[in-house]
Order: sequence, then C-alpha cells, then structure tokens
Amino acid sequence: MKRLMLVCLLFPLLMFSQTTGKVIKISDGDTITILLKGNQQKKLRLAEVDCPESGQPFGKSAKQFTSSQVFGKMINFTETSTDRYGRSIAKVYYDNGKYLSKELIKAGMGWWYFSYSKDTSLGKLQENAQREKIGLWQDVHAVAPWEYRKMKRELRNKKNELAKDQLKTKGAA
Repeated sequence: MKRLMLVCLLFPLLMFSQTTGKVIKISDGDTITILLKGNQQKKLRLAEVDCPESGQPFGKSAKQFTSSQVFGKMINFTETSTDRYGRSIAKVYYDNGKYLSKELIKAGMGWWYFSYSKDTSLGKLQENAQREKIGLWQDVHAVAPWEYRKMKRELRNKKNELAKDQLKTKGAA
C-alpha cells in the first residue's frame, strides 16, 4: 500500500521531469537539436510557439534570435508530446529559468500557438509585441506560419492537379 502511494505521488514528477542537454543546432526559430548524455542527439520542437518558416519574412531573424539565446548553451527541457514528424515537443528553459517560447513571442519572433497552448499570458505578450510593432509585427501583412504552410500545400496540390490534367490531355490527343 505504501509503495502504491509513493508511486502515485511520484508519477506526476516523473512525467514532468526536466532533462538537460547542450544545444548543438538551430534548424529554425522553433526547432533545435540538443546533445544528451552519451552523445545522443535529440531534435526538439518548441512548445506553444510557431515561428515564421525560412521562406517567410522574419524566418531568418527568428532562427538568429533562437541561436543567440541558446546555441552552445546547456538547457533544461520538459517534453510535452511528439508531433507528426516524430519530433519531441518540449518546453525549453535556459539562463536560470528563461522560457524560450515566451522570449520568442515577447521579441516578436513567433506567434503564440494558441491551438496547442492554454497559456493565455503568451497571448498577452503577443498582443503587446503587435501593439509595439516588435519584430515580425513591423510587417502589417504578417502571415501566421500555419496559414503560410496551408497556402503552400494548396498551391502544391493545384500544381499537381494541373499536371495530371495536362497528362490526361496529352494521352487523349
């Protein structure tokens, strides 16, 4: 009985325990690679933030910001889930507790990913960055990365359909 109680008490701590690693690569503003003990690499997708894609305005700036904050540093992270690409989604902390996703949003280098976050304080930070025209919010036509990816997908699908139609036309001729 005591053992069961102990397991029940420790389970939440085990689920939300932090891991430490050294940041060795910045893929983009919201994706980093860390080196764990035993020289094992792990790719982390930052939780609660979505940064501009590399083809979007401020995509390079977001990557540079993330690099300036954590590259080469030891970070702590808590995995929250995995995405469809198999990357670990994680909350990343550095420099005595700074939350990287929060810093990106505050600096106007990313959107609060409200579809995957319940932390409304991040929304307030985004509103402030928008109001102050910080970072990507200088662009009055800023497009959220999820909308940008959707537009790219739709364009790709239209091109594929057009190519199929052209093949059908050639085959009928």
